Amino acid sequence: MPKLGMEPIRRSALVEATIHEIGERGALDVTVSQIARRAGMSSALAHHYFGSKEAIFAAAMRHILTLYGAEVRGALIMASTPRQRIEAILRASFAPRQFRPEIVSAWLNFYVQAQTSQAASRLLHIYQKRLRSNLRHALRQVAPDQAQTLTRGLAAMIDGLYLRQALGRGGIAPDAAIEVLLQYLDTALAGAKTRDTAKT
Repeated sequence: MPKLGMEPIRRSALVEATIHEIGERGALDVTVSQIARRAGMSSALAHHYFGSKEAIFAAAMRHILTLYGAEVRGALIMASTPRQRIEAILRASFAPRQFRPEIVSAWLNFYVQAQTSQAASRLLHIYQKRLRSNLRHALRQVAPDQAQTLTRGLAAMIDGLYLRQALGRGGIAPDAAIEVLLQYLDTALAGAKTRDTAKT
C-alpha cells in the first residue's frame, strides 16, 4: 500500500487550521500567515498548495460540506419512512461534529464570503439545493400540498439557529435545536392533515 504523500496531509492541516482560525476570530479577517502558523508550516508553503486565501477558504468550505454530506447519508441509511428521513436530515444538520463552535462560525463567515466570492457562492448554492431537495422529496410523501412551504420553513430555521449560535445570542444546544425543528414539523404536518380532512 503506497504511503500518503505530504501534500494531502499538509492541505488537510491547512484546511483544519483555516476553520479553527475563523472560529477563534469569528471573522474571515485572518491571514494566510496566521493559518499557516496554526498548521505548523510557512505561509509560502500554504500559498504553494492553494495559491490564495480565497482558495484556502473554498477548500475549508468544501471540507465542511463533505463532512455534512457524509453525516446526512449516514443518518438516511437508518431511516425507513418519509418522516424518519426528514428527522434524519434535521439531526444531521445539528450533529455534534457539525455544530461545533468553529464550524458554526465558519458557516456564518462563508455566507458573508459568498456575497463577493463566486466560488463560495457556488458552494453555498450546492448545499442549499441538496438540503431543500432532500427535505422536499420526503415532505411530498407526507404533505404534498405543503411540501414547498415546509421545505422553505425548515431550511430557514436551520440557517436561523446557526446564525443565532454564531452570534452568541440565544444560542441553543444541538438536541434543543432538533427539538424545536421537530415541533415545528409535527405542528405543520398536523395542520396539513386537518386541512386535508376538512376538504373531504
